Order: sequence, then structure tokens, then C-alpha cells
Amino acid sequence: MERPPHPALAGRVACVWSQVIVTGYTQPVVPDGCVDLIWGPEGPHVAGPDTGPHPVLMMPGDRYEGVRFRPGAVGEVFGVPPAALRDERVPMDLLPGLSGLRLDGPADLLRAVAGRLGETPPPDPAAGALARALADGSRIGEVACDLGLSERQLHRRCTAAFGYGPKTLQRVVRFQRALRLARAGRPLADIAAYSGYTDQSHMANDVRRLAGMTLGQLLTRP
Repeated sequence: MERPPHPALAGRVACVWSQVIVTGYTQPVVPDGCVDLIWGPEGPHVAGPDTGPHPVLMMPGDRYEGVRFRPGAVGEVFGVPPAALRDERVPMDLLPGLSGLRLDGPADLLRAVAGRLGETPPPDPAAGALARALADGSRIGEVACDLGLSERQLHRRCTAAFGYGPKTLQRVVRFQRALRLARAGRPLADIAAYSGYTDQSHMANDVRRLAGMTLGQLLTRP
């Protein structure tokens, strides 16, 4: 279940979510450009920006609650740049931005985030524009030129905001668009075209790289 954050946090936080596991299964966590602060069975931890599938074994009775940051909006809330969290699951007490905080339970996650947002510099205000510019499948050099940046500047700003470079960001944005269209029931050929892929084969290869399974298999998962 997802619910919106307090309006004062909405520019940085996408949602607050919770999940109670009824039947055990392995959940394929796939790249979405986000960073989450999560309270799970083993306590609070941060799930960094993923570049590939991260399967999580869910056991009956487990409860998860989390705060999800908007893509490119986490900044250095956790005391480290997003790139340091790439493909990692890091216990909260190992992160310098949160290590001194005392959390008594999942309800304190949003309070901790709100406090840190007031203490750290804002993220790159152009992060959303960078992601949108890369979404249509244009070449990285063309995107950089359109934005008035060099390729090196584009790479540096993407890595600082999202935790990885523009090529990976482009794959993640396209993949998430394809996943939304597939869930809406669009034909695969249309999905490939609307998502910025060259063709269905290109889409299939990218989806397997990011999700570890086909688009059809991903849709059947909980």
C-alpha cells in the first residue's frame, strides 16, 4: 500500500509505503531510479539505486514499511552520495547521515527523513529534466548537446543525482515506461515504440538485463 507524504516533503519523497507478507515468495525488486529507506524484519536499512534485479525472499508474517525518494531527489540525506549506495542494501547505522538517530519503530522513518532534508543541500534541480531528456532513446551526445552540456558534464550530473551515468539512467527510464504500458495492457510492439526502443528485440534484451526475466514473467509476479 502506498500513500502520499506530507505536502512539505512531496518535492523529494514519492510515497510512504507498507507491505505485509501473507504467502512466502521471492520478490524481484527491479530498477526504478529511486532510493528507499526501509524498516524490514532485520531493522532499518537503505536500498540504493539498482542497476539490475535484486531478488528478496519474503516470508509469511514479515512486515515492511518504507519511505521512497523521487528519482534523483535523495541528494546526500544519508551522508553519502547516491553512487555509494548503488546496488547496495546498507543498514541505517552504517550511514553517517542517520547513524546518530534513534528510531523506535517504522513510524519514525518519515520523521528521520524530514529532519535530514532540512539539514542537507537540495539535489540538482535539473535532475527531472535530465531523466526526461534521456527517456526517448536519443543518443547520449545528442541529449548533452540539447541540454547545453558536455558528455562529461552530463555523466557527472547524472551520477551525482541518480547514482549512475546517463546510459544506465536511460535504460531504467525506458524500462519503467515499458512496464507501465505493459501493465495497462498495451501490445508489445506498441510498448517498444512508445518507450524509445529500436524494436521488440531491443526491449526484450534490456528488460532481461534489468529485471532478470521477460516482461511477461515480470507482470505475473506479486
